[in-house]
Amino acid sequence: MAALRKQLRLYLVTDPKLCAQTGVVQTVRRAVAGGVTMVQLRDKHATTAQRIELAIALREVLKGTGVPLVINDDVTAAVEAEADGAHIGQGDISPAQSRAMLGAGKILGLSCETVQTVRDADPELVDYLGLGPVFVTSTKDDHARPVGFEGLAELVALSSLPSVAIGGLKADHIKGVFGSGADGMAVVSAICGHADPQAAAGAFDAFGPERLR
Repeated sequence: MAALRKQLRLYLVTDPKLCAQTGVVQTVRRAVAGGVTMVQLRDKHATTAQRIELAIALREVLKGTGVPLVINDDVTAAVEAEADGAHIGQGDISPAQSRAMLGAGKILGLSCETVQTVRDADPELVDYLGLGPVFVTSTKDDHARPVGFEGLAELVALSSLPSVAIGGLKADHIKGVFGSGADGMAVVSAICGHADPQAAAGAFDAFGPERLR
């Protein structure tokens, strides 16, 4: 669990539209060089076959880096591509079904937006929680009401599971995120929306002598 907490520190969620100029694979390659510690492949409009193909390419990019790859909302793709795990939401396949498909050795993340969903998250099935949204975000149309840093701290305190904050986060939000007790912060446009993903990821290092602390 300690290793996973470190891997959640700077968690990149890919967006095919924002990454269009550079491409998802090259964006991830450069972002990891800049300090990204975990990658989530998210493409709501791709087919499972397309996600598998892209995940395999990303696995090659991440080989030897120690940076895990999880696939959003498609456990089948995660299994077939031999990704490090999957991330699911409340309306997706259940944690129990996901765990059965993934097996015991894979990472399973679960999005939680409310007190009740955090309390219901089973540590026997789920490895980490995605908490938020902290702020309004344009990369997800159907997100719940933003919780802010105060609400984030409340959600973090309800579970012993590692957690990553998500929702409209930028480099200047580091203090608020880690002050809430979250183990990491998930970003999309803060890296995917930049011409130089490596420099964008590296900007998160500028806020302390120890990365993201």
